[in-house]
Amino acid sequence: MKKLRTDLQIIYDWIPSGARVLDLGCGDGHLLTSLQQRNVTGYGLEIDNSQIAGCIESKVNVIQADLDLGLPQFSNQSFDFVILSQTLQAVKRPDFLLDEIIRVGKQAIIGFPNFGHWQCRKQLVFGGQMPISKTLPDSWFNNSNIHLCTIKDFEKLAANKNVTILKRSILNHSHKDSLGIKLAPNLLGEIALYQIKKSTV
Repeated sequence: MKKLRTDLQIIYDWIPSGARVLDLGCGDGHLLTSLQQRNVTGYGLEIDNSQIAGCIESKVNVIQADLDLGLPQFSNQSFDFVILSQTLQAVKRPDFLLDEIIRVGKQAIIGFPNFGHWQCRKQLVFGGQMPISKTLPDSWFNNSNIHLCTIKDFEKLAANKNVTILKRSILNHSHKDSLGIKLAPNLLGEIALYQIKKSTV
């Protein structure tokens, strides 16, 4: 089995054995396949037929679904964890999907590229163009990202939604952290990972 991408490895490490998981935008099911080795069960949701074929080959339970329609097929708190990795910025209503995620999951893990990174700011300020970077490699007209956000944006949305942040990991494009990232995450971090849950008060 191929090695997990570093951000997916962090997600893997955050999920306990035996958990019930829903992976939104699961791709070819690689993360779920790895989690199955630790008796993690659940489903992947994916819209791309070619990726669904990969899930079926890996014996991953997959449902073809459009995340922009929400998660009406699942009842409240029906999963221990809902995962959304590198997909938040590609949906039409991230705020609506976040509501659905914290409804369906007791906890959630969300990862996204940080548009507040200094290289993005530099290209906007000095180049006057939408940024292209290792974590955002496509041009503005041919990428799937329609709601790019920064670390501060996401944390503000979480606060507005009464969401508690349990863990946070901010990484560079090589999926590593550093002292600089710890001191100035919104400026130096390129990829953000959050473990969250709905606040009870």
